[in-house]
Amino acid sequence: MTNNRIYGENMAETIVITDENFQQDVLNSDKPVLVDFWAEWCGPCHMIAPAVKEIAAEHGAKLVVGKMDVDENPMIPGRYSIMSIPTLMLFKKGEVVARITGARPKDAIMAQVLPHMN
Repeated sequence: MTNNRIYGENMAETIVITDENFQQDVLNSDKPVLVDFWAEWCGPCHMIAPAVKEIAAEHGAKLVVGKMDVDENPMIPGRYSIMSIPTLMLFKKGEVVARITGARPKDAIMAQVLPHMN
């Protein structure tokens, strides 16, 4: 049985975040959630996608990583004033604790995420 909300082969991969599941999967999550706001047409979004996928695979036990297509889901990006993509936002206990805008290397992303994973 396949979960169509998962990118990749295992549960430590990224999940698809939508306007409809944002409350449950992000704000109500027991774990911190890193959300990658992206779009298919966005070159820098594709540049960071491998790093985002690696973060999910390496830290899936302590961190949920999700991807939200801003074109298909305009409500949540509007609520959080996403003006440029890629934007990564880290949510912990329903609150934004980190925001990373633009293509950044994996180590720069993790420098902002790791302090919130404990």
